[in-house]
Amino acid sequence: MTITPATPLSQVALLTELEPVVASNLDRHLQIAKEWFPHEYVPWSEGRTYDGILAGEPWTPEDTRIPEVARTALVVNLLTEDNLPSYHHEIATLFGRDGAWGTWVHRWTAEEGRHGTAIRDYLTVTRAVDPVALERARMVHMSAGYSNVHDDEVLHSLAYVSFQELATRISHRNTGRATGDPRCEQLLARVAADENLHMVFYRNLLAAAFELAPSQAMRAVADVVSDFQMPGNGIDGFARKSVAMALAGIYDLRQHRDEVLMPVLRQWNVWDVPRLDADGELAREQLAAQLAELEQAASRFEEKRDARQARLDAR
Repeated sequence: MTITPATPLSQVALLTELEPVVASNLDRHLQIAKEWFPHEYVPWSEGRTYDGILAGEPWTPEDTRIPEVARTALVVNLLTEDNLPSYHHEIATLFGRDGAWGTWVHRWTAEEGRHGTAIRDYLTVTRAVDPVALERARMVHMSAGYSNVHDDEVLHSLAYVSFQELATRISHRNTGRATGDPRCEQLLARVAADENLHMVFYRNLLAAAFELAPSQAMRAVADVVSDFQMPGNGIDGFARKSVAMALAGIYDLRQHRDEVLMPVLRQWNVWDVPRLDADGELAREQLAAQLAELEQAASRFEEKRDARQARLDAR
């Protein structure tokens, strides 16, 4: 690995220097990724024709026994997956469509494309959610698109997806459990397995970046932790929906800090990274402060959630 230069590496230089790492991790990914088929996870025999041009039966809330908060999480997760065309545009623009980077971009997109297909088919066939409301929400969300706030920064983007893929994995797994439906849990566990492999890929690239340009990598991590938002934050009513999911334990601040940020930061060994310049050291200090603030915020939320539950139990 190249010795850290006195001046920061350009974005082009970072892409060039990291391409061999992309290639080796792509080979690793292709060796361990398991082929799977969305149609095998859908109970097609349960399907019934909906109302509309085929004059079937309209959807009613009584069609499903999945709890409301789990249905909310399913819709949020699906709408997040639906924005794949925008995500592909962002990473293809940043990483390029040639060489190992381009091969990965297309492979990642192909694997992610299964997720929305499988989840939508499952929800539609089992009548778990209102299909009309779901389609309207999809149109609104996809019409707005998605824009990476770090769209011209390679290391910032790698740091973001390292955390985001793990966060998505956890959200899918916990959503599956919250449905109370073993079939849905099995499907979302399969989706989560893809997300985990994607997280490992990106995490390994940024680990290499810490060797290549430690101060730039540290700055990227500190900045991303500071302003992290899930890619579904543009969904209509996302704030309200995310609070409901947090109250149900599907994805909350404690999980974000302890199960997403901390494990990845430990993998990068951020507290012992050598050869940092002044800004790199400052970024590490800011990162420590951000984690301390998250710890306090998570504790406050847990206290409020426990108090709320106690009030509900007392009624």
